[in-house]
Amino acid sequence: MLRTPVNERRLHILEWLKEPARHFPPQRRADLVEDGVTADTVAAKLGVHRRVADTHLALLTDLGLLRAKRIRLRTYYRRDEMRIAEVARMFEKGW
Repeated sequence: MLRTPVNERRLHILEWLKEPARHFPPQRRADLVEDGVTADTVAAKLGVHRRVADTHLALLTDLGLLRAKRIRLRTYYRRDEMRIAEVARMFEKGW
């Protein structure tokens, strides 16, 4: 995690997913809070191609900061609040 460069787009994604209903439009097949948002939705909000959003979402998922959930043919991403709190505690302790 410490070797991963901080990126403004990834920070925005994490911030937006704190309150997904505030930052993203409603979805037909999934609940924004319970299930998360798709890479297409994140890409539209960031103003980038889906592949760029996929890369950021995959990295955040690999770090354990996001959880991915498949519903039909799409993957939905939401924050893993327990893991984020755990990481925050490690940094507060001065690691």
